[in-house]
Amino acid sequence: MECESPKKTQEMKTDLNLLLECLKHQMDNPSSQKDALVTIQSICQNSNACTYFQEIGGLMFVKNLAKASEHSMVKEVALYTLGSIAEQNVYCQETLCTSELFEDLHWFLSNNESSTNLKRLSIYVILVLVSNNRTGQTLVRETGCITILSQLFRTVLSKYELNLSDKNIFQQYQLWSSVCSALCVCVNNPQNGENQTVCCSLFPHATEWLRNSVNPEVIRPVCSFIGLTLSNNAYVQKYFISVGGLEVLSQALVKLESDSRKTLSSAKLAVVVAKTVDACIADNPTFRVILSKYHIVSKLLSLLLHESLDSGEKFNIILTLGHCTDACEENQYDLFKNNGLSLMIKALTESQNEEFSRAVTFVLNNCKNITEKLSLSLRDNPFDENEEQVKDVTANEKNLEEYWKKDKETLHRKKLPEREKAEVYLLWTQTKSFVVLCD
Repeated sequence: MECESPKKTQEMKTDLNLLLECLKHQMDNPSSQKDALVTIQSICQNSNACTYFQEIGGLMFVKNLAKASEHSMVKEVALYTLGSIAEQNVYCQETLCTSELFEDLHWFLSNNESSTNLKRLSIYVILVLVSNNRTGQTLVRETGCITILSQLFRTVLSKYELNLSDKNIFQQYQLWSSVCSALCVCVNNPQNGENQTVCCSLFPHATEWLRNSVNPEVIRPVCSFIGLTLSNNAYVQKYFISVGGLEVLSQALVKLESDSRKTLSSAKLAVVVAKTVDACIADNPTFRVILSKYHIVSKLLSLLLHESLDSGEKFNIILTLGHCTDACEENQYDLFKNNGLSLMIKALTESQNEEFSRAVTFVLNNCKNITEKLSLSLRDNPFDENEEQVKDVTANEKNLEEYWKKDKETLHRKKLPEREKAEVYLLWTQTKSFVVLCD
């Protein structure tokens, strides 16, 4: 940020001093106080202005005003001003991050007389104070704010079918969406294991939303909450799976993949669900086999062919495929028999992104075991009960050979480490032998 001129800095200081005095002397005039707060918030889009406002006692005065004012309108604008300043300036965030303020926010949220807007703005302040702040994450738990947020998550929306054109329902939805966002920062960035454990009690309710709604405005925040709550936490992941969460996600993904053939929005929503599946299985290889029941690998491969998805979304699909097939023969075979190897090699040759290429190579490496196992099986029993397996292998190999002939030179020119190129070539050599065995 460019330095302001001394004149502008002085003008900013003068304005904030006058506005603070206006707040102090207009206690019986809520309209004037509201206007003063809106102007303060506008000036404090500059971090230096936030620091100065804190230095002259303005921040603490607005905090006390939010608590003491008898006018809901003033409370709301005061909270918005606090949140905006804390969002702009880390020093102000640290100053406001006290158990006293969290307790005030808890009272606003638990008070039945608080307006929906007052509750939303209270949640906004919580979100700002907790974001990227481990102290805030601790206070939100110790003051009971995370408990009241959990209660709101369960109770704010009473119906699975939402008519967001209805003003009252839309307001309730906005409150619920704010709750979801606040819970996400309570458990993540930085990751907070204790808060993840608290929030996993909401999994049964969250999965009911996924089971009963295909509304993107519901699925996106629910998946974000689930994904961040169980991210990098094996204990929480196991609990989620124990309450049937992975099966519900799988069912949602199957439905959305089917719908994606008709609507673009379903394809993009399916990727959101796939990312949540990935977060669930990344640290738990044992449970990846559950996905084979729903043929999730084949659904992911179908999504990968969806032309409307961007490279970032396709990267997420391939990363999920990598974790699905890692140490899980059922999913490896599902990938093999659904032409997955040829799709992976094609994706590898077309990719211009190193991270994307490594994700594809990860999937290919996972398939080495299944190709070796199928090869040995076919050599030992070339004419027995493996007819269906032979048929799958034959069809897959012919497709793979066609891609390989076309893309071998392209792969050779790619800037991959020689070891990774060698692994891909080795995989091709192993699978190519199937053609001989099956002919």
